Amino acid sequence: MFPRTGRILLLIVIVFFMAKIALRAQQHDHASMTHQTPANQQPPASSAQDDLNTATDAMSHGHEHHMGAHMHMSTLRPANSADTAQAQKIIDSARASLEKYKDVKVAEADGFKIFHGEIKQPMYHFTNYKYAMEAGWTFNPEHPTSLLYEKTADNNFKLIGAMYTAPARFTEDQLNARVPLSVAQWHQHVNLCRPPVGQGASMLEPNPLFGLNGSISTEEGCKAAGGTFIPRIFGWMVHLYPYEKDMDSIWSVDRQMKHDDMADMPGMKH
Repeated sequence: MFPRTGRILLLIVIVFFMAKIALRAQQHDHASMTHQTPANQQPPASSAQDDLNTATDAMSHGHEHHMGAHMHMSTLRPANSADTAQAQKIIDSARASLEKYKDVKVAEADGFKIFHGEIKQPMYHFTNYKYAMEAGWTFNPEHPTSLLYEKTADNNFKLIGAMYTAPARFTEDQLNARVPLSVAQWHQHVNLCRPPVGQGASMLEPNPLFGLNGSISTEEGCKAAGGTFIPRIFGWMVHLYPYEKDMDSIWSVDRQMKHDDMADMPGMKH
């Protein structure tokens, strides 16, 4: 576990990025009420990158196991042989294409950039923003949005998996066309109440009101508390751990929770 000062630093980073995208997220949601973004139209690059950075920050430090109203999961569909076969094709393709990235220097040379490498993390995301934009309109298992690494005892990086993303506007049928929903569950972070300026530290307290672990999950409640309500922070994402032995472990949502360095913090318990 990290020293308390390190944990506070991580929370400050999270709050910073939440603040950075709050206005943009609200404007986007308001605009979507008056017109729908065409399925083949990508968001502006700067907006997409900011949202992805916020997503990466949250993913790097682990999900809260009981996020409840703050986590929206795709519905798990009944298992069938066709889906299993399709999922296996994705796994086989990913394994082959990711093999070279066991050398992190090769990943960096191919455009994968570490996210907050200066901060100690249980799991590091190396993100390729070109592939992230590509994921806005197509799915290629050989082009993950991010590569997932752990730090080894000798301070090297060990490749453990990959993260794929999809636009927030996608329906579950569209997600299913990318990765079968009988095998994997995609997720989004929703109903965030960003704390008022100067109150970010309150998220460290037991039973916090604000943030992705907070008790506030409605716009009415957020306004009453003086916060800024963000209906949805970013798009869909799913993790793949291709070196595991069974489907449940390969497509595990819980896997990153085991890397949660903030699990013993007040209000952060799984």
